[in-house]
Amino acid sequence: MLIFLKGSKPAFNQNKMMDFFKSMFTKNYENLDGKAFKEIYEKEKSNAVLLDVRTKAEFQGGTIKGAKNIDLMSPTFSEQVDKLDKNKIYLLFCRSGNRSGQACNIMAGKGYKVYNLSGGVGAWPV
Repeated sequence: MLIFLKGSKPAFNQNKMMDFFKSMFTKNYENLDGKAFKEIYEKEKSNAVLLDVRTKAEFQGGTIKGAKNIDLMSPTFSEQVDKLDKNKIYLLFCRSGNRSGQACNIMAGKGYKVYNLSGGVGAWPV
């Protein structure tokens, strides 16, 4: 609760602050099942990047063919993302879809077009 003295004005723009908070909770990406995720990848292959956001060890244990690895938990995740081409489409996945959902939020907030594989790498159709 904010209290203002009579005649005083807030030291911040309330509309901008509300927009900021809304953006934190607005999902700017789409969760896709394995079939739809793979269809977009195959349709957009020349302009799409599969991005595995699991740890290096998880990635080395097996991933989707052609995927690149940027570990969401790495302290350099944001810097690595900043180097990516914003003209590409990014299809993100992890083990369950949770970390890739978090990564999608970050990347979408930076202006990237991203999709999340709901259900994680196990949802990728063989």
